[in-house]
Amino acid sequence: MSSVVSKNADNLREHIMRLRGNADSPPDASIVVPVNAQGDLLTVLKPLGDIAKYHGRHRIEIILVINNYPPEQPPIEIDEFRALGVEVVAAASARRPGEVVIVSARALGVRAAQSSVTLHFDADCQIPAVTALVDWYIAALGSDAQLAYSLVGFYDYQNTPSVRIGIMIHHTVRWVKRTILKVPTTRGSNYAIDRDLFLQLYDAGKLSVDLQVGPAAKLSGAKIVYSSNPSLRVLTSGRKLKGGWRQLYRYLRYRLHYNLKATPTRKHDVTRTSWDGFNQETSRRELINVPKKGEVSGSDK
Repeated sequence: MSSVVSKNADNLREHIMRLRGNADSPPDASIVVPVNAQGDLLTVLKPLGDIAKYHGRHRIEIILVINNYPPEQPPIEIDEFRALGVEVVAAASARRPGEVVIVSARALGVRAAQSSVTLHFDADCQIPAVTALVDWYIAALGSDAQLAYSLVGFYDYQNTPSVRIGIMIHHTVRWVKRTILKVPTTRGSNYAIDRDLFLQLYDAGKLSVDLQVGPAAKLSGAKIVYSSNPSLRVLTSGRKLKGGWRQLYRYLRYRLHYNLKATPTRKHDVTRTSWDGFNQETSRRELINVPKKGEVSGSDK
């Protein structure tokens, strides 16, 4: 039995169909979630379940962009998610030179979106107050804002001093960037953006990684809104945060270098060919080997 087919499948489908409403009417928002077929097919059930708890008045479309699998062996979960009422964009490989693959996959989802309001989450995130957050995003982009984002926290991390200090430094740096330097601190696990603006920036080569969404939107003259309301917080997995002071030092040094290279400014344009770091990050994200023909993925064993 696959990861998706379970005793709760019928209940989940009922909620997802309720969210979408009349399929002949356009949705009020399209939620886009990239899914790495080599590691996220089980993981994405958590944010999908959170989204299914939405009880607001808006019609919601859910788009999963399932990618990174052998073309001759697409995961059976593609059809199973569709049977649940989820829109699925299936791409054996979403990789594009000079882009982090999750942004390349996200763009495929945005192109497929039926709403001008696109909400973006990651496959490993948790959305505790989904109704409040989705309604706030739709209201924000329904006014004159073109980009909105809110707090991001962590779950599932090692409860060690070095990891806790690392998280504290992370939040402090984001506060400094956002408040003092006036640099929007969007990240892939939690933001909403006007569909046309995203595609305009992406097609112009301005988006290679999610952290560029905020700065690129600001440089384009778009209005951006941010909420520090704790009830609108989204949680992202901290399972990759490694304990140890040496590891923390290396991570902070790497992130500083990455941000300086990847963040565009009026004096520092960043293109897909100006730095190889985006291709390197894609390679790290796809470290889980794609099964060869005749092999099966974890959810099929």
